[in-house]
Amino acid sequence: MKKLDQKTKIILSVALVVVAILGLSYLDANRSDYSYALSILERSAIYAVVAVAMNLLTGFTGLFSLGQAGFMAIGAYTVAILTIPVESRAAVYYINGIADGLANAYLPLWAALILAGIFAAFMGLLIGYPVLRLKSDYLAIATLGFSEIIRAFIAAPQLDRITNGSYGLKSIPGFPSTFMVFGVSALCILLMVMILRSSYGRAFKAIREDETAAEAMGINLSKHKQMAFVISCFFTGVSGGMLAVYMRSIDSKSFQIGLTFDILLIVVLGGIGSVTGSVFGAFLMTAGREWLRFFDNPLVVGGFSVPLFRSGFRMVIFSLILMAVVLYYRKGLMGTREFSWDGIYNFLRKHLYLRWRKPSGEEVKRDV
Repeated sequence: MKKLDQKTKIILSVALVVVAILGLSYLDANRSDYSYALSILERSAIYAVVAVAMNLLTGFTGLFSLGQAGFMAIGAYTVAILTIPVESRAAVYYINGIADGLANAYLPLWAALILAGIFAAFMGLLIGYPVLRLKSDYLAIATLGFSEIIRAFIAAPQLDRITNGSYGLKSIPGFPSTFMVFGVSALCILLMVMILRSSYGRAFKAIREDETAAEAMGINLSKHKQMAFVISCFFTGVSGGMLAVYMRSIDSKSFQIGLTFDILLIVVLGGIGSVTGSVFGAFLMTAGREWLRFFDNPLVVGGFSVPLFRSGFRMVIFSLILMAVVLYYRKGLMGTREFSWDGIYNFLRKHLYLRWRKPSGEEVKRDV
């Protein structure tokens, strides 16, 4: 396997970033024509953050949690409550009014996102002590139950003056620019990558491989499991806050169990144990679902209506595609590998350069 020199890799990385910025600038400048495409890309970027956070816990630490929807709800409601304009709150809390302590409480978006992550991490710290003693399916069931408890609390009439109960929250200000969505998402993913490459990340991976061996090496299992859980909850809360800003209005139904399963599907599709796999999976799954929407529209050919093109049929096609991917790529699209310029270079060299290159005289003699 041939490797590119460091200078070439830097040039290619900078070129990729420049192309991405130019592409986003073009789409943003022509938002009226590409609003749908931008919407898909923004949702994909938000899902990429929570998918990497889930992978940090499941793929790199070996803790199977299904509480992502609950922690996203905590982050979403934190951001929504603190960023709704003060003058709009009377129209939002039109049933019982808003709690006195929150009537004039307002934070800029960046501060609200950080606080959303802190609240989600604090809740993760509280429930981490009892639930992290469980393993495998039992941990998944416990965190799934916690997610539903959070959703029930949000919709409870007793919290009408804080969460607005089952009526939900609206008038949430959107992102000031498209670049903020991708900037915050990239920053969150970069921070998680840095954590995984640190000594703590190596400890997480050791716990995933063999808890007994990790403990024998001096790794405090309880401490590092709790740390991985809290870090994952923090970034999940941030992504939930971003989702609230993206959606502009939320209620308890926005964070049902199906949302957690969507994130789990992204992680499995991209590759459990691969950060770039989670990012690719988020974009592929979100865009794929939207692209298949044409199956939901009736198709008439020569006056005959094709029976397969009906509302909801796209999910059948989507499920079949996912089954095919799982069957032929059991470890996901990336497995445990990460994106690398060396891998792309060798792939292209193998499938393009070597296919069309004429063999030299030395190679012909060797083959004979």
